[in-house]
Amino acid sequence: MTRVLVVDDERPALEDLGRLLETSPNVEDVVLADGGTEALRLLAAGQFDVVFMDVRMPDIDGLELGKALERFADPPALIFVSAYEDGAVSVFEHGLTPLDYLMKPVSRVRVEQALERVLGGGGVGGRGPAAGQRAGGREEWLGPDGDGAGEIIPVEHQRGGTTKLLDRSSVLYIKAEGDYVRIHADSGRFLVRAALADIEERWAQHGFVRVHRSYIANLRRAVEIRPQLGGTVTIMMVDGSEVPVARRQVADLRRRLRM
Repeated sequence: MTRVLVVDDERPALEDLGRLLETSPNVEDVVLADGGTEALRLLAAGQFDVVFMDVRMPDIDGLELGKALERFADPPALIFVSAYEDGAVSVFEHGLTPLDYLMKPVSRVRVEQALERVLGGGGVGGRGPAAGQRAGGREEWLGPDGDGAGEIIPVEHQRGGTTKLLDRSSVLYIKAEGDYVRIHADSGRFLVRAALADIEERWAQHGFVRVHRSYIANLRRAVEIRPQLGGTVTIMMVDGSEVPVARRQVADLRRRLRM
């Protein structure tokens, strides 16, 4: 059984998440805090197993509170909640490693998944299995191996806990953002917790190539290679977006394209 602290300056969101947690069979006690200052007071007064907290708050925001929790002798597991996808980037830019990152409005399914990671030994500071991974460590949404297999990719971590069914051939490129990747596709951009190296390995046979430390490009959707100053190039995609190519990757890219 788990003792949970929920932190959010927006009362409706705070109460909604509190109700979801109160009805969970894995939760013993839920305490609500309407901001970072109140949360610090409660954390100093009692022990909690996990903290669900908003990233953006007016007094002490989630990033500052997360840093403060790291200094505790026995810190609780940390789960961020936000209405903004770019909040995940800020979290990892500040060196925080939460157990999970939930998008508002939060669904019961995502709450239970986060709690399972806490109970499954995610550990202090949230250094547990990444969201969307199997025990073996590979992301389920990457799709099965084999040429032509798994063309429809279930992309989770959408608002309300829904799942977007994404055609892999519609993906233009993928960019690393901390412990997350942002998938740029015809139908939009999708933030997913995953490792770029795993995508590089699993999608290589589908035309996806690592062209930069932070980018994988779908060469089947490329329309032009543009030279840049310094001997590097950029890849122009069919939608007009540009993907940078690291200087050390230029020769390999030219070989692949037989340029």
